[in-house]
Amino acid sequence: MAKIYYDKDADLKSYDGRKIAIVGYGIQGRGQALSLRDSGLDVIVAQRKGGVNYDKAVADGFQPVSAEEAAQQADVIMLLTQDHLQADIYEKSLKPHMGKGKSLAFSHGFNIHFGFIKPHKDIDVWMIAPKGPGALVRRQFEEGKGVPCLVAIHQDASKNALKDALAYAKGIGGGRAGIFKTSFKEETETDLFGEQAVLCGGCSELIKSGFETLVEAGYAPEMAYFECLHEMKLIVDLMYEGGITGMRERVSDTAEYGDFSRGPRVVNERTKKEMQKILKEIQSGKFAREWMKENKDGRPHMKQYRADAKKHQIEKVGLKLRDMMSWMKK
Repeated sequence: MAKIYYDKDADLKSYDGRKIAIVGYGIQGRGQALSLRDSGLDVIVAQRKGGVNYDKAVADGFQPVSAEEAAQQADVIMLLTQDHLQADIYEKSLKPHMGKGKSLAFSHGFNIHFGFIKPHKDIDVWMIAPKGPGALVRRQFEEGKGVPCLVAIHQDASKNALKDALAYAKGIGGGRAGIFKTSFKEETETDLFGEQAVLCGGCSELIKSGFETLVEAGYAPEMAYFECLHEMKLIVDLMYEGGITGMRERVSDTAEYGDFSRGPRVVNERTKKEMQKILKEIQSGKFAREWMKENKDGRPHMKQYRADAKKHQIEKVGLKLRDMMSWMKK
């Protein structure tokens, strides 16, 4: 079982007289920066000019600086840009200013674990990873609650890395819910696996296959959409609130029996073996190298994947049906 820390285990005074830089003002960056500032910490934002995120930071009362300036001014630099950009930003903008006594922080361990970023040994390197998007982090903080966080220490040059990380987590509300101790390896590999095999890859392919099966059997595409995609939210919400057992207790007995008796025929030992292959590709670094090369080459496969996916019938049917759902319109 993972060790869990709470607000009582963290002290915001760790940041007295110290400055935190948030590099990247996307959804996660914004949620963390605003919450840290509201917790009374000294926060600056690094964001390139010319983009919507820059304007958003200005509207939120920050005066964005360059990544270089942020690294010079701050004691703790939280790098929250997309994974494939972090190594270049670190090498070109942060590394020259990361001297002894500074901390490099992350909310995902990808670049550290796979060695794309290799920090100097005299700085602290740690991670606070909220288990939810930045908008949720912010909303929960404003409501006096918090999103559970993961904490991991990669380098502890100062012998205060855990203390600083826990204080940071408290500053964004994580200590109200629980801060779970992990490692960069565990967080990175489980995160990638979950995305690929279950949450994104596994779920989207399951939905598409179900949709195609019904349509190919002569059922109306609209009916297939409702049954295989639209109602997924209902089931996921029930799982979110009560786990798999809680979901089964709240659907019909017919649905529950079909779950038990037919589900294992769809997701079976063959599926699990493929999941194990995917996990091995993640553990070996094969996926990470492939993804970084994909970006270096201009994303040829990614662009094709996106183009092909948009042409699928489920997207065309969904666009029409969602337009009829008034509660989805802003």
